Amino acid sequence: MRTLMHRSVLACLFGCFLLLPSLSSGQDTGAPPEVPAVWTAERAVDFALANSPDSRIVLERITSAEAQARMADAADLPVVNLSGAYSQTDNPMYSFGNILNQGAFDNSIDFNDPGRTDNPQLKAEIQYRLYSGGKDTADRQAAAARVDGAAIDRTSLYRRLAFEVVRAFHTIVQAEEMTAVRMEALKAITSSLEVARARFEAGTLLQEDLLTIELQQATASESLIASRHAEELARRRFLNLLGLPTGEVRVDCSTGFLQELPATVSAAGRPELASLKAAIRAAEAAVAAASGAKKPTVDTFASWQLDNGTILDDNGDSWMAGLRLNYTLYDGNHSNAAIALAESQLRETRAQLARTELALDLEVQQAELDYDQAGQRLQVTEKMVAAAEETARLSRERFREGVILAIDLIDVETRLSDALARRSSAKCMHQIARANLRRAMGLPQFAEAPATEKEISQ
Repeated sequence: MRTLMHRSVLACLFGCFLLLPSLSSGQDTGAPPEVPAVWTAERAVDFALANSPDSRIVLERITSAEAQARMADAADLPVVNLSGAYSQTDNPMYSFGNILNQGAFDNSIDFNDPGRTDNPQLKAEIQYRLYSGGKDTADRQAAAARVDGAAIDRTSLYRRLAFEVVRAFHTIVQAEEMTAVRMEALKAITSSLEVARARFEAGTLLQEDLLTIELQQATASESLIASRHAEELARRRFLNLLGLPTGEVRVDCSTGFLQELPATVSAAGRPELASLKAAIRAAEAAVAAASGAKKPTVDTFASWQLDNGTILDDNGDSWMAGLRLNYTLYDGNHSNAAIALAESQLRETRAQLARTELALDLEVQQAELDYDQAGQRLQVTEKMVAAAEETARLSRERFREGVILAIDLIDVETRLSDALARRSSAKCMHQIARANLRRAMGLPQFAEAPATEKEISQ
């Protein structure tokens, strides 16, 4: 009998072990994406969304929200408990209870001194809540809304991150163009300096004019150093957005410059609005859950118990089943305060939605105006460069012929360099303004959203 009891206990404990969820150290996130030799704007956005630490953080937030949703769903499932215990006693009341539970009673037992007994006990119990006053349903709705909100927040993060990557990409392009402009300026002034030295040796140029041109060459060299420094900073910021500590950055300027814009400009597609709407659904469910705490709950339960004595070498089993009603008559107004708090948070969230709608509408309008201004500025700078290039060409020929002074040539070269710099800045700002307008409208940066980005339906 004892061997049978021991085997039964071991079998039950082994069964409990099998029912336990397996523990793992975490899911394998997979190998990092391959770093391309040449970056395009689209490729950089895809890489950043997959590799940026911000992306991994928001994905963990989604996982956390989904875990909370599973916890809320567990309220719909029964609770099964399995327990085991072993005890010995000579207390008359407990010892006599063991004798009855084990089915070992006979007329020879002294009620006042039933003797020493033991009780290896195994108990299985199941409980299920039939009615929770609507609280469990509201908790599930709130958890589902939070899952939606976390997914929408991921989309919002992807929109912002994609824009920052596109802006950093075009900043590198501008920095490279500025470096090229400074190099051309230095090359031009160096060429003029060679002409000036030849004229100085021939006695047709004053030393003061020669020194002026040499000073301008030094200034052009300083500007080139600053441009190269700005270019390197732009590359490092680009790598930082991609989640890469170091690396070589080569950009392909032939793609990623024709981002389409819809005919209608609106902020209706902004994920921030959808996120706040999900927060309102969660707040509404929180109000319902707080109200459910004032209602009664009904539970059903059933249990089976095995008592097996080794001293008396007897055993017996029993069962119990029933319903349980719980109703709190007074909780010190705790439930009323919880309802008031939930309702206040709901009103606050609705007010945040109204404020955000106004702010995003203004943001879209400003982005549209910035884009129009950037386009107009680009057209003007194109004309400036055309005029400055022709003026510089004529002035260099006239200086070679000794018609104009060195100071006049320097002034023309400075205006050309300034015009080229303005055009480069205008081109960059025009591309960034277009990307910013797409971001302000809640659109992905390119016509086809990256595969890693989940679109949230409104």
